[in-house]
Amino acid sequence: MPYIPVTRAQRDEMLRTLGIGSMEDLFREVPEEFRFPPINMEDGLSEAEVLREISGLAAVNVSAGRYRWFLGGGIYNHFIPAAVNALASRGEFLTAYTPYQPEVSQGTLQGIFEYQSMIARLLGMDVVNAGHYDGATALAEAVIIALKQKKTGERSRVLIPRNLHPEYKEVLSTYLVSYNPVLEEYPGDPAGAAAGGEAPACVVAAYPDFFGVLPDLRGAAGAIHARGGLFIVQADPLMLGLFKSPGEWGADIVTAEGQCLGNDMNYGGPLLGIMGVTGELMRKIPGRIAGEARDSRGRRGYVLTLSAREQHIRRERALSNICSNQGLSMLRSCIYLALMGREGLRRAAELCWDRSHYAAKAIGALRGFTAAEEAGGAGGNFFREFTLGLPRGLDAEKLSGDLIEKKKIVPGLPLSRYFPDRKNQLLVCVTENNSREDIDALVSALGEL
Repeated sequence: MPYIPVTRAQRDEMLRTLGIGSMEDLFREVPEEFRFPPINMEDGLSEAEVLREISGLAAVNVSAGRYRWFLGGGIYNHFIPAAVNALASRGEFLTAYTPYQPEVSQGTLQGIFEYQSMIARLLGMDVVNAGHYDGATALAEAVIIALKQKKTGERSRVLIPRNLHPEYKEVLSTYLVSYNPVLEEYPGDPAGAAAGGEAPACVVAAYPDFFGVLPDLRGAAGAIHARGGLFIVQADPLMLGLFKSPGEWGADIVTAEGQCLGNDMNYGGPLLGIMGVTGELMRKIPGRIAGEARDSRGRRGYVLTLSAREQHIRRERALSNICSNQGLSMLRSCIYLALMGREGLRRAAELCWDRSHYAAKAIGALRGFTAAEEAGGAGGNFFREFTLGLPRGLDAEKLSGDLIEKKKIVPGLPLSRYFPDRKNQLLVCVTENNSREDIDALVSALGEL
């Protein structure tokens, strides 16, 4: 909501309830130098003058709407149809919280049901839940399912790809600390990783990986299942409009980040964690599942089903610590998928593929630049993102800053952020929002170097 008034009496009541004497005490944990920064604005300004001043301050930020944007690394600048904002911002959706009472929550429950139905088809899975905090926590929850499987016994070995997103690795390490897992990173394909060493509880595949490279998933499910483990695929949902679904590759659990399906970047959130499982695992999946039912008169309706959550069962038997879902983000993805349809999603994925490969080939032709080296060259097997090696002596972070300041081009993610030894490499992201003119401007700016 754009404006929520709070009266002095309401503020005082809140402080009394919290047992805090003043607003200053409420923010005492914030370092003093950052606590109440001075606002250099004259007293007595009109609302129009204040808005003009604030708009000027906001214009200092670098935004995808005003710059040529090639930054990805987990949050992506995709086209969002105007109807997504128009429908998702309706008051009925913005004010809805939890659909525990189906008789008054039919709209929310149907939204969940339609979302689950479309995502299940996209992932190639039997059952999808209503959402996790983000893709990283969805993946962590998937690993927990594997660690708690009876058929895997006391197994604690979890194999993850070396090129999984670095932040996902951190979330896994934090989220799984009480399960004492043995997290091992593997290079290459998951089928080969599953063959050696002690039998794993699960093997995770990144489809694609952090660098945009698509792994070879042939034979992975068979090799992992032969050793009694679960096959988990962390997928890109937009890419699945063009490529074979993880379910077709034999995945037991599929997780994904749904931000690219109709959700704005918003400085990094809120995000949408997606999870789908096979029918065999549907009673192990955390979170909410909406089902279709009939009332006493035979009329169609929607309810929550298979509710194995803390609010419903004994805590020691609960599957997860999830207490809510990403309802509004999920709804936006539901509307986006309904608007785009099968052909629209496929076309968006094709544009990402074609334009990223066009960019890699054009930049790779520049003297001293090597494009998509992680995937074996500019014509390699990558989706939307590729690694760009800069000429010797060029620092990627400095280059990025220069292009932002002088050309209004955000050229990508300097890989030194996660890999200190890769100071002269950028991760370049190209989506359907990047026109050929945008790509040519990037190539020209790099060529001037």
